[in-house]
Amino acid sequence: MRVLLVEDDAMIGDAIQAALKDSAYAVDWAHNGKAALASISCQYYDLVLLDLGLPEKDGHDVLNTIRTKGNEVPLLIITARDDLDDRLRGLDGGADDYLQKPFAMAELLARMRAVLRRKSAGSATPLLSNGIVSLDPTTREATTDSTEPVRLSSREFALLQALLIRPGAILSRSDLEDRIYGWGEEVESNAVEFLIHALRRKLGSDIIKNVRGVGWMVSKSV
Repeated sequence: MRVLLVEDDAMIGDAIQAALKDSAYAVDWAHNGKAALASISCQYYDLVLLDLGLPEKDGHDVLNTIRTKGNEVPLLIITARDDLDDRLRGLDGGADDYLQKPFAMAELLARMRAVLRRKSAGSATPLLSNGIVSLDPTTREATTDSTEPVRLSSREFALLQALLIRPGAILSRSDLEDRIYGWGEEVESNAVEFLIHALRRKLGSDIIKNVRGVGWMVSKSV
């Protein structure tokens, strides 16, 4: 899952980026509002973390531009501003949640999971499932009817999560690489095939289907 972090504070940005990578997110980091909008214009993101006090273009202006263009990407504001008017303006302007700094990384990750659940499935359950395989984002464990819960590596989790968010949809190699790697990370040769092989070994050979010459998919919910 690919996240855009928009944060101008180097210390805070480093900490958030490290926590997101540890939690299996691919992270791109924009240091100002203009860079954020440029990134969103050319790259698909599953979620945006947006600071408000940004150089060059304020966070409220970034949010307004995103929503005015019809982009409904899940967006969580993270900011030191504690004024009620700022919170109301952000939420009324289209943000899905608002988290005030300083915050615990565990809370940020939990709020991200909640926002993604509401956006992708409209469900309160943390599990992603197509009725064949279930994935728990809080533990990174996958389960089938014939297997006990299996702990996945960060990239195994990211790949299976990308497929389960859109069961029945075929994702190409580049689609999957986008969910696994952020800016500046070297894309390893045959990484997608290696991860799919590992997941099939852990969960069963029929869990992920190959559509020859196009990509991979998991079956629709049954």
